[in-house]
Amino acid sequence: MDILSLIIGIAAGAAAALAVYIPVRRAIMKGRRDEILEKAELEGEKIKQERILQAKEKFLSLKSEHEKSVNEKNAQLRDAENRIRSKEGQLNQKLSEADRKNHELEGQRNQLQAMEQNLKEKEQECEQMRSQAIRQIEAIAGMSAQEAKNQLMESMKAEARTQAQAYINDCIDEARMNAAKEAKRIVINTIQRTATETAIENAVTTFPIENDEIKGRIIGREGRNIRALEAATGVEIVVDDTPDAIILSAFDPVRREVARLALHQLVVDGRIHPARIEEVVAKVQRQLEEEILETGKRTCIDLGIHGLSMELVRMIGRMKYRSSYGQNLLQHSREVANICAILASELGLNPKIAKRAGLLHDIGKVSEEDPELPHALLGMRLAEQYKEKPEICNAIGAHHEETEMTSLYAPLVLVGDAISGARPGARREVIESYIKRLRGMENLASAYAGVTKAYAIQAGRELRVIVGAEQVSDSQAEELSAEIAKKIQDEMTYPGQVKITVIRETRSVAYAK
Repeated sequence: MDILSLIIGIAAGAAAALAVYIPVRRAIMKGRRDEILEKAELEGEKIKQERILQAKEKFLSLKSEHEKSVNEKNAQLRDAENRIRSKEGQLNQKLSEADRKNHELEGQRNQLQAMEQNLKEKEQECEQMRSQAIRQIEAIAGMSAQEAKNQLMESMKAEARTQAQAYINDCIDEARMNAAKEAKRIVINTIQRTATETAIENAVTTFPIENDEIKGRIIGREGRNIRALEAATGVEIVVDDTPDAIILSAFDPVRREVARLALHQLVVDGRIHPARIEEVVAKVQRQLEEEILETGKRTCIDLGIHGLSMELVRMIGRMKYRSSYGQNLLQHSREVANICAILASELGLNPKIAKRAGLLHDIGKVSEEDPELPHALLGMRLAEQYKEKPEICNAIGAHHEETEMTSLYAPLVLVGDAISGARPGARREVIESYIKRLRGMENLASAYAGVTKAYAIQAGRELRVIVGAEQVSDSQAEELSAEIAKKIQDEMTYPGQVKITVIRETRSVAYAK
């Protein structure tokens, strides 16, 4: 009972304490809340005042800048207004001066008109006096003024014509003497400064071999290797008792070079049979084309000639394997280029243009187009086709006087060509005519349908014609040889007799896969 009373008492005390604590706690919390709200209001008011002060300062700053800008604009406007007023004053002053000058000019114009009127009157009086004087002179001389004038003019013309003719004759005589002397000096000086070796092309090449065993391998069984090599290259291969040598005979230096290089590769390789021969010859022909292009480039670099078309450079390289009357065409063209450059320098012309024209003057000889056209005109056409300058084209076409010379470089090329060709021992007319005859025989045979290749060998005593087996039969081959022989007999002039051999091969090729 006491414990229960104690518990109840404690609980009642706790309830009483709690009843007292809660109001007190609420009062304390309310006081703190009011204090926080008051602090917040004070802080907010402080921030608000700061923001208002910042806005006022910003406003004052902007206002000051705006007023400064407005003052500057006003100052500029005042300056502009002052300048305009100054200009206006100057213009008014100039207008006043112009009005004054106009009044002065008007007075001078009136004076000039009066003076002009007086001059007209004086001229009329002078004309009347002149007419009277002329009538009096005509009456005294017994002829009219026009007749006297004509007579005087005729006498003066005759005298002037006589004096002019005498002066012209003196100038011509002096020019001829000086021109001949100067021309001799320039030509002699040019020849002395141009030292070029004289080289005569022949029609044979000697190929060295080590022993007779290699010679036998080149000939092959029953001569099949040598026949295949001759058919592939168009070169006659002469195997005789000459020790350690084989003779390659052909009028075309390109064919001889192909045969020589092909033989060299075959001998080094050791495999010599018809199929290998054809493969090596085809490979050598491609290599020779690359060498021809490289020769053309090297020639242009040596002479300092730039900007040529690659086709013209390739033609220049082909000159190495061509001859003109026995004279190497590339060497001849280089010599003509140097001669033309020296002559142009002596005469005050452009040596680069002269050298370019000299190098290209015989370019028509290595072209396979339009063989009936003279080589000078064909070269001019090629130069025009590859965008060379007009003076260079004219110099190429006119160096044999087959077209009119329109530039000073044309006679230079003509003279340079004559100097190079006239050098003692430089040319042989017989070789050139011989090569033309053989080339004509080949062209004649190649014109027939079905002919793939035609080679003139044995110094023109034999013409070998290779035909396609699919296009020409055996009987047609016999007829073809007879037709070619008759046409050569009717159209060409040659010593002795010409043997026409038509070769027709049938090849069957299959591939095992």
